[in-house]
Amino acid sequence: MTLTVASYNIHKGVGSDGRRSPQRILDVMDEIAADVVLLQEADTRFGVRRSVLSGEMLAACGWVAAPLGDHAALGWHGNAVLVRGAARLTHCAPIHLPALEPRGAVLADVMHGQMPLRLVGAHLDLSGLWRARQTRAMVAAIASAPGNPPELVMGDFNEWRGRGAALDELARYWREIRLPASFPARLPLGRLDRAFASHALDVADAGVHATALARAASDHLPIWVRLSA
Repeated sequence: MTLTVASYNIHKGVGSDGRRSPQRILDVMDEIAADVVLLQEADTRFGVRRSVLSGEMLAACGWVAAPLGDHAALGWHGNAVLVRGAARLTHCAPIHLPALEPRGAVLADVMHGQMPLRLVGAHLDLSGLWRARQTRAMVAAIASAPGNPPELVMGDFNEWRGRGAALDELARYWREIRLPASFPARLPLGRLDRAFASHALDVADAGVHATALARAASDHLPIWVRLSA
């Protein structure tokens, strides 16, 4: 049995061509054939936060959203968790991050058959100093969460360098899954989107989804990790 988890900064549905099309985002997610998707920038940023992807659109594609936001938002500061198929959500919670601007992360426990998994999705600050503080807050929140399933941490970490204080903090607890560049989508140069996994997890495959549709749908390409039970 395998479980495919994707992480995707959808840029509020606005593609690299400047056109907003939530349907393209859903089509890219279907191309990946993921069981779980961690989204960043899933809600509008200012005023009343509203989901870019409507409930009707998600339901039509079989997605169930973790209850993290209010009635209008899909996620927590734009971070959302979607499951479908045999993946079953058992617990979810927002993670409060220190920041100059609104930032957050989310935690979700999922069962897939007999495979328990703790997922953490994040979108970190542009400032290296704040990223380091945010990763320390994430580690503390994960450590205090109930239970002890293996963990997969994914998201847009906004780190252009190969290392840095934030990434070093994550590497103290999890191994990084090496992935190609994912930003900007049309000509990827930066490895902003990353994944870190518990050593106990069996990672069968991982990659960046770089189809023509994905290059147009957002300014980031989605990343994915396939786990074996």
